[in-house]
Order: sequence, then C-alpha cells, then structure tokens
Amino acid sequence: MTKIFARFMKDESGATAIEYGLIAALISVALIAGATTLGTSLNTQFTNISKKLNCGTGTTAC
Repeated sequence: MTKIFARFMKDESGATAIEYGLIAALISVALIAGATTLGTSLNTQFTNISKKLNCGTGTTAC
C-alpha cells in the first residue's frame, strides 16, 4: 500500500493536464476579449462611414 501511495504522489501527469487546461482557458478568454474589442471598434467605424455616406446623398441632415 505504501508503494502505491508513493507512486501516486510522484505522478505529475494530472497536474500537467490541469496546467495545459488553464493555459487554454486563459488564451480563449484573451481571444474573446480581443474579438469583442475589435468588433466594437469595427461597428463604430462602419456606423461613421454610413453616416458620412448618407450625408453625401442628402437623405439625412448633416
């Protein structure tokens, strides 16, 4: 029984898998945050372009 417990204490494969999982989760959170920021910025740019195009056609007051 002591040998099994000692071997279990030396086995670090589970800890490595958890570390890789945490790294993957951190990368995915960073990607989601970046995509959200980029999406908001693009939405603002397209809104401004749309307003300028509409102003040029005379359909809205500038």
